Amino acid sequence: MNQKKCLSGKVALITGASRGIGKAIAISLGKLGAEVIVNYSSSEERAKEVVEQIRSLGTNSYELKFNVADEESVNESINKIIEKSGSIDILINNAGITRDGLLMRMKSSQWDEVLNTNLKGVFLCTKSVSKFMLKQRAGKIVNITSIVGLIGNPGQANYSAAKAGVIGFTKTCAKEFASRGIQVNAVAPGFIETEMTEKLNYEDILKAIPLNKLGSTEEIASLVDFLVSSTASEYITGQTISIDGGMNI
Repeated sequence: MNQKKCLSGKVALITGASRGIGKAIAISLGKLGAEVIVNYSSSEERAKEVVEQIRSLGTNSYELKFNVADEESVNESINKIIEKSGSIDILINNAGITRDGLLMRMKSSQWDEVLNTNLKGVFLCTKSVSKFMLKQRAGKIVNITSIVGLIGNPGQANYSAAKAGVIGFTKTCAKEFASRGIQVNAVAPGFIETEMTEKLNYEDILKAIPLNKLGSTEEIASLVDFLVSSTASEYITGQTISIDGGMNI
């Protein structure tokens, strides 16, 4: 099979795929031939733009709005994908938000919002999709966590807790699903050039990065490509792979 279309015939769902890392992953998987479902919660116009980019590659794609933190919405949406596309072979749990603030000033609502989207959303989407993957005895799940889930970060107690939770969740799911041929891994990006990081003080951040540069969304997408499409990754499961310029050394 042509390596450029090595995911031909596969169906991939990427949550939070209208921008940033999710967008880059969606386009990259489209280049590999996968049918890509672009999930979004509010940015319909951006989601449609991503879909058009993927379709221009000669690959089928469509957008689907649902809230990853709402169980009914998730289950209904997953059923729609199965009805329309026939299967879900790849799940990328990428949807995430930030509500930063020092712990002593953090409101319970800020904590709940982040945990609901960034951790509960991963649980709900994985639970729903895995029902179908378990039946077909195959599947690839990649959870996008973060360097702050490994080392923490002042002002991000909620985000750090959620992303650390994703790492533990990944390990457990990998053990539960391994006998059915499903691989579950996590990718932990460091500081990546996205809208989420553009307001940060780059000078201070670069001091903490041995490679002295921010990463790109394309670099994250390439790692995800490896985990879901390469025969070289067939023996990898339950792992959290840091891609952070050396921050976690």
